[in-house]
Amino acid sequence: MSRRLVSLTLDTLEDLPRPCRACVYWELDPVAADRACAAGDPGLEKEAWVSQTLLEWGSCGKLAYVDGMPAGFVMYAPPAYLPRAMAFPTSPVSADAALLTTAHIVAAFAGGGLGRMLVQGVARDLTKRGIKAIEAFGDARFGETDDRAGGCVAPADFFLSVGFKTVRQHPRYPRLRLELRTALSWKSDVEYALEKLLGSMSPESLLRPVRPATRTTTG
Repeated sequence: MSRRLVSLTLDTLEDLPRPCRACVYWELDPVAADRACAAGDPGLEKEAWVSQTLLEWGSCGKLAYVDGMPAGFVMYAPPAYLPRAMAFPTSPVSADAALLTTAHIVAAFAGGGLGRMLVQGVARDLTKRGIKAIEAFGDARFGETDDRAGGCVAPADFFLSVGFKTVRQHPRYPRLRLELRTALSWKSDVEYALEKLLGSMSPESLLRPVRPATRTTTG
């Protein structure tokens, strides 16, 4: 199983899941987003936002592919590019952080470490640009029937599972933060490493050690 991480471009934008490709929840303020949806062209607004952000700021998303198939993505930008950010009760985002907005893993690929892989890719990119942290608004009640965001706000539990810490509590939309020096200290994803190891070994080799023991026992 091969994995590949690429930056979001106008070409790879088409590999987002169809509902996400046409979603402008983060990219426009609530009134403008409703107007775009009513006009029937939110996908064009999404493309325009990505184009402008790429030109003015640079990379604003990462996509993960598994065996050539789109398996997940994240999007991020400075808060100034994301009008919706100011609508959250735990805003504003810290001045030294970029905001990670949407994070989505295709159900068939969930549980394989792709979320951490994507976040670490974002961390590498932002570190090169001198940004110190990633922040995000998490949904502590993700999946409930009154979820008006429709999945556009990722579960708070997801962010916690990949190393974010809560910096401002809220019963619905806590704000979370990941220091980039923490993200870049992660080792390679354990499940991915084991998957590659087991996939490259024959059944016979799995039954014997592949390297000498590094620890001795006493007793």
